[in-house]
Amino acid sequence: MDKAKGNERKRTFLLITIPILVLFFVFNTLPLIKGLVYSFTNFKGYGSYDWVGLRNYIDLFQDARVGKSYLFTFKFALVSTIIVNVISLVLALGLNSKIRGKSALRGIYFIPNILGGLVVGYIFSFFFTYILPSLGQKMGIEFLSNSMLASTKSAWFAIVIVASWQAIAMNTIIYISGLQTVPEEVYEAGAIDGATGWKKFKSLTFPLIIPFFTINMVLCMKNFLMVFDQIMALTKGGPAQSTESISFLIYKNGMDGGQFGFQSANAVLFFVVIVVISVCQLQFMNKKEEQL
Repeated sequence: MDKAKGNERKRTFLLITIPILVLFFVFNTLPLIKGLVYSFTNFKGYGSYDWVGLRNYIDLFQDARVGKSYLFTFKFALVSTIIVNVISLVLALGLNSKIRGKSALRGIYFIPNILGGLVVGYIFSFFFTYILPSLGQKMGIEFLSNSMLASTKSAWFAIVIVASWQAIAMNTIIYISGLQTVPEEVYEAGAIDGATGWKKFKSLTFPLIIPFFTINMVLCMKNFLMVFDQIMALTKGGPAQSTESISFLIYKNGMDGGQFGFQSANAVLFFVVIVVISVCQLQFMNKKEEQL
């Protein structure tokens, strides 16, 4: 009887798992395989195509526009990751302290994360284009008198502001979860030894929440490297292609520019880059965890 129940349970698990695996293969694995195949062709997105071997990959390293997009994406991801994690950790420390209405405040801080990236981008586009310049002119601040999105020097930072504003919410929640795992006895023992303020955070809090710090750093870097929605809504890669991320370039030239095969190669290379960066981050942070 028990054996029959065990077999029935296995069949149930298979019936649940197989449809999910099929969906994953159709919508994830299969497009990845097709993209890899197209990366060795001169496919334009329509019509016939020829095999070109590694020519697309060789051309990637000789294309100045691709190189510029990689530099912008790395700069954007690095700056945004630092800003988000610093602010998120400070907010988490505040929201985890004994203050009134902290549950309501946590909900308010999480609102940006549930909003669509394009929607938020269009709202901030109006803010940067009309509201902020008007305030700058009335206050006599020359830097704010013109739209940040119209300058090649400031447009990228406007995207950093919007992307960071949205990402802070999730990171804050993760840090709060980490802070709640720290036993109160640790702080009581630390207080006896005179650990307060910065010393308390550096010696007690941070070493115990560093696994959560690792998660946030890896997820942040990966998400910011793949930035697309904010750029689509705010600048569309401009001005003068100064805010063209890799994801946006792949979409724009792959879908509209007749470079489907070439941008497929770019997508494959970008996938490898993200994997390598994520693995290096994990290895580095794991070593730090062991040291602490």
